[in-house]
Amino acid sequence: MRLTRSALVLIGSLGLVSCGGMTPTQQDMGVGALGGAALGGIVGSFSGNAGLGALLGAGVGAGGGYLYNQSRQSR
Repeated sequence: MRLTRSALVLIGSLGLVSCGGMTPTQQDMGVGALGGAALGGIVGSFSGNAGLGALLGAGVGAGGGYLYNQSRQSR
């Protein structure tokens, strides 16, 4: 449990620091993955597996960020 929290904090910190030289698509996917991982970790902790929830949430969030960016570019 403590390792999972430390990993989430580390991933969150890296996500905030590394957005400087990214394209808008990469930024949207990164923000989606970060938000999805946070929400997935919270939801997963209720079922006893926060790590798996964070992993699945990050994947879904990255996909959502990509779709959001593509819909925004098509306007």
